[in-house]
Amino acid sequence: MKSIWIVDDDQSIRFVLQKALQREELPVRCFANPRDVLAALDDGDAPQVLVSDIRMPGGSGIDLLGTLKERLPALPVIIMTAYSDLDSAVSAFQGGAFEYLPKPFDLPKAVELIRRALDESLREDEGDERLTQVPEMLGQAPAMQDVFRAIGRLSQSNVTVLITGESGSGKELVAHALHKHSSRASGPFVAINTAAIPKDLLESELFGHERGAFTGAQTTRRGRFEQADGGTLFLDEIGDMPFDLQTRLLRVLSDGQFYRVGGHNPLKSTVRVIAATHQDLEQRVKQGAFREDLFHRLNVIRLRLPALRERREDIPALARSFLQKSAKELGVEAKRLSEAALARLSSFDYPGNVRQLENICHWLTVMAPAQMVDAKDLPPELTTAALAAPAAAVTLAAGPGGLSEAPAAPAGEPGVSGLAATPSAVAAAVAGLWLDDLEREARALLEAGVPDVWQALTDKFEARLIHTALDITRGRRIEAAHKLGIGRNTITRKIQELGLDD
Repeated sequence: MKSIWIVDDDQSIRFVLQKALQREELPVRCFANPRDVLAALDDGDAPQVLVSDIRMPGGSGIDLLGTLKERLPALPVIIMTAYSDLDSAVSAFQGGAFEYLPKPFDLPKAVELIRRALDESLREDEGDERLTQVPEMLGQAPAMQDVFRAIGRLSQSNVTVLITGESGSGKELVAHALHKHSSRASGPFVAINTAAIPKDLLESELFGHERGAFTGAQTTRRGRFEQADGGTLFLDEIGDMPFDLQTRLLRVLSDGQFYRVGGHNPLKSTVRVIAATHQDLEQRVKQGAFREDLFHRLNVIRLRLPALRERREDIPALARSFLQKSAKELGVEAKRLSEAALARLSSFDYPGNVRQLENICHWLTVMAPAQMVDAKDLPPELTTAALAAPAAAVTLAAGPGGLSEAPAAPAGEPGVSGLAATPSAVAAAVAGLWLDDLEREARALLEAGVPDVWQALTDKFEARLIHTALDITRGRRIEAAHKLGIGRNTITRKIQELGLDD
């Protein structure tokens, strides 16, 4: 970890902050003016976080902020200011500052603010490293790891693959990965959405047509099967293909031969077919809308992509990746997400799956007013869902062993639902129960004259929270910290202080 840089012409401010951060075992470097900071940058040094006064002889903190944002756009900068400089502080915040710190400041609060900026900086570094390591697809969830393993196993095979999953879950990305890591990677990857093309044109799109085959066919045209020769043909939304065309597709899959529309000479194309659908093909077969023999021909290897709500642990990494991507496309600095915004994003159900999350991140890149995105800056579909969540009715029963799910109400009875309700609704329902238990324990300890009640209960509370998060994430500290809404350094320090490593 790089140092925290303190820039202030007031030696007493530098001294106080330096000693406070050193007590936290954080590396610190102090500067008396912006000129020395720029000289250090020219020498190749760089801070992890920079804290700067707004008015100093020999340079302005605002000017320094502008220079730093050009050279180190991801660097969190905290601007210190007197109350009379509030307007300047607001301008600094809008110009990309992480936060401003009014003088005179409370030292513990200042240290906590610097720690938040430090956690954000380290998380950004870690996110950038992950993005360079995994450029194609992201996913730490077990279901996504299964998909990655399957792609690896299929890399040397030309077998037909059927990808299933909800709309927006990334089926075409998987098809691209299967092609890229196969022996056909040097050949073309051709995709066609069979649901997006009118029935009358779909046959020509797939198989091509001869000149004069129909009105408007002025020239001979190669279809997608010919275009994909030697490579991969991706048939998206195969479940919506018209029934009569399914017969022709089955013939191609069986013997590799087909005819252009209006043609009489059989053509042959060596193509690997990857199909995808959001529909239940077995049910479509039962309904007579999909040929059973074609289903079995396509269903050689099936890959199921999980919905985004089934892999919530991947949402923070995906969101950072999409924010970086949108920023690069628009030529702007990437937005950062506050802990509250990240928690709100992670709790949303995403009916549009990964595609919806990507659209939200693009919206934030354009519409969020500041570099640090807070929960209130999220688009309406997320803020509206959050406001509605506490109104959801959840019934829980408290027994001798703690909380348990209450019996479901008979069909038609309002006001009762199980634990499948939203996280916000569950939290609202259980809050009163555990707070009552906390009050009883605190009262008992206080009346008994037990010393240090505050510290004893705080330690128990923090230890139980961290232990539970680590249990849910199978010991992955960074993921546990994200779920709890704290930084990586904070959870490491707490584990040591509370003796949870033992």
